[in-house]
Amino acid sequence: MSVSNHHRPRLKDIDNTGFGANSNVEGGRLLNPDGTANLRKRGIPIWERISVYHTLIRMKSSHFILFIFLFYTTINLIFACLYFFIGIDHLGVANPSTAFRQFMEAFFFSSQTLTTVGYGHMAPYGMFANIVASIESLIGILSFALVTGLIYGRFARPRAYLLFSPNILIAPFKEGKAVMLRMATYKNNHLTDVEANLTLALHVKENGKTVTKFYPLPLQVAKINSLALSWTLVHEINEESPLYNYKKEDVSEAKMEVIVYVKAFDDHFSNIVQQRTSYTYQQVVYGAKFLPMFERTTNGNSTVLELDKINAHEMVKLPEHAHSQPTQS
Repeated sequence: MSVSNHHRPRLKDIDNTGFGANSNVEGGRLLNPDGTANLRKRGIPIWERISVYHTLIRMKSSHFILFIFLFYTTINLIFACLYFFIGIDHLGVANPSTAFRQFMEAFFFSSQTLTTVGYGHMAPYGMFANIVASIESLIGILSFALVTGLIYGRFARPRAYLLFSPNILIAPFKEGKAVMLRMATYKNNHLTDVEANLTLALHVKENGKTVTKFYPLPLQVAKINSLALSWTLVHEINEESPLYNYKKEDVSEAKMEVIVYVKAFDDHFSNIVQQRTSYTYQQVVYGAKFLPMFERTTNGNSTVLELDKINAHEMVKLPEHAHSQPTQS
């Protein structure tokens, strides 16, 4: 799609997004749904590219538990091999009849030494066995200290806990249309001074070369005092909008992506939290509006926020005289 006066946005494009303007080097979307940048780094060794601390802090809980289990098992296997080669008789137990039973005795002794449990029926005898047991005890103390710190860091890490609607809607608004998306907090945390910022990315052709243009999407309400219920972000598609005069096929060809950035203050953490996500043109539903996701309880004493309705919407007819027609997923 070439940029003509008919399609040229009224707002000036911006270049402070942190993303490049050369569309030919981009791979798919700019941001993943979880807010991470869709890129891979290389050129230096992996141990210099990867921060172990950040990886373990941001790792999924199931993966983190699996990592701790594998680390614990691996350390025990290594030291069990050392005790096995030194000799099971140096652990103060009678030699079992099979090599497998000998190795298992060494493994269980390693487990007791690493955790500093020491049930008493096994103890190291001899110089080499005591040296290995001392080293393992030190590693066990340091390992559990590190694991305790990581677990605390994972629990104490400030997070926004925001749930975004899977789709972004082109809905009726006033006498025309608007881009709308919805979000809400899904934990029992409370956010205040919540600010939202939307950036539009369009891949267009200029002088025969495909480039990425970034435009701010002004919101009807960009900041609220408290996010108690859900919040629908609304960008009106008027003459000042970057999407003004864009038709369905134009937005699809331009591979539109909307980047969402939210910043707020969390009362529980007493800290600033933030969260990002993005929507591609395949996630846009054209001609729809959100349905209410909260209601009064039966006794009328409180309000119920139904998080499973974050994306609940119904198809509607849009005003025919409105100009922008983004794609439908």
